[in-house]
Amino acid sequence: MLIPSITNTDPEVAAIIGAEERRLREDVVLIASENYASRAVLDATGSVLTNKYAEGYPGRRYYSGTENVDAVESLAIERAKRVFSGIDHVNVQPHSGSQANMAAYFAILKPGDRVMSLSLDHGGHLTHGSSVSFSGRLYEFVHYTLDEATERLDYDLIERQAKQLRPKMIISGFTAYPRRVDFGRFHGIAKEVGAIHLADISHIAGLVVGGSHESPVGLADIVTTTTHKTLRGPRGAVIMSNAANARRIDSAVFPRMQGGPMGHTIAAKAVAFQEASTEAFRDYARRVVVNASRLTEALEAAGFRIVSGGTDNHLLLVDIRGHGMSGSEAESALRLAGLVANKNQIPFDPLPPTVTSGVRLGTSAITSRGMGPTDITKIVDFIVEALYARDDSAALSRLRAKVSAFASGFPVPGLDD
Repeated sequence: MLIPSITNTDPEVAAIIGAEERRLREDVVLIASENYASRAVLDATGSVLTNKYAEGYPGRRYYSGTENVDAVESLAIERAKRVFSGIDHVNVQPHSGSQANMAAYFAILKPGDRVMSLSLDHGGHLTHGSSVSFSGRLYEFVHYTLDEATERLDYDLIERQAKQLRPKMIISGFTAYPRRVDFGRFHGIAKEVGAIHLADISHIAGLVVGGSHESPVGLADIVTTTTHKTLRGPRGAVIMSNAANARRIDSAVFPRMQGGPMGHTIAAKAVAFQEASTEAFRDYARRVVVNASRLTEALEAAGFRIVSGGTDNHLLLVDIRGHGMSGSEAESALRLAGLVANKNQIPFDPLPPTVTSGVRLGTSAITSRGMGPTDITKIVDFIVEALYARDDSAALSRLRAKVSAFASGFPVPGLDD
């Protein structure tokens, strides 16, 4: 699918892109935060809209000649409101999920304000208060954790903690939590202590619009999400809010945080929202959850412990300790076999994040390629074989050839559509 102009103009870059296309065909991608954008999304991302500066908002720009950027941004906003039914206000300009969260904080908080969120080592995100993130440096984050026995959210404990600490904002939504989130309960807790409720649904946005997970829209005061995970759009993000926070959100994005928006990426977001509004996408979201459940069952049958005993969404965490290896060792063995996953801390993990006791697996990408429950069984066979052959490079090389042959039998969205 390489564009001839790149091949002719810059063969070095073309070679790298070609290598990535081959990797996407030959690998089984199990990283929960990755997916495949459609050809239409890719085309919009690479369109001439990349040429236009358009600081400001539709009808209120600081440059002339923005009528087409105005049109596509207005369309993206309209479509986002349609798929996230019931939202008052949408800002489609944030370049990433981290920047969406940054803008949400800038809109509501002052430096030093207290925010309550899930601890990073229990499934939270860097921008939810990690000390190495701007969030942890600018604001006072206090963290709730999972229940040690169930490895699930303990809403009663979160409520007690919120009453004691009185945060100005409470964040729901996570990067490595495999269970359903009760946004209604979070919102009730936030209202009880006078806090703003921010729901970060970056991982589950596609499941939300596809009807396979409860929506925080109409509950949370602010909702942030990326557009490239389960939503299958371009790399980027949006912020949604109630009308009361709309003006502050827009001002926080521009001019406080970003300059000119990326019109080409906004166009691709509009395409993704249109794709997400179809019945085919609802079926996709349903199959993602079915596949994750099947992946859990097959791994448990193979003797692996699944954190919290299962999954309700697109991801699961595998406790790898009982098999004599760390998460980083498992990640390396899987990668050599053509199985792409990431090491991940599990709740109450005794190992540091650079090593970990777990592996995070997701089914969004493999579902996009058309893989189903029968294929999941085959993938688990590959996973088990790779992990037990982790010290045998020749065996891993032979397994990689089998994985490649298997994966190449499935179309790659964006390349084959």
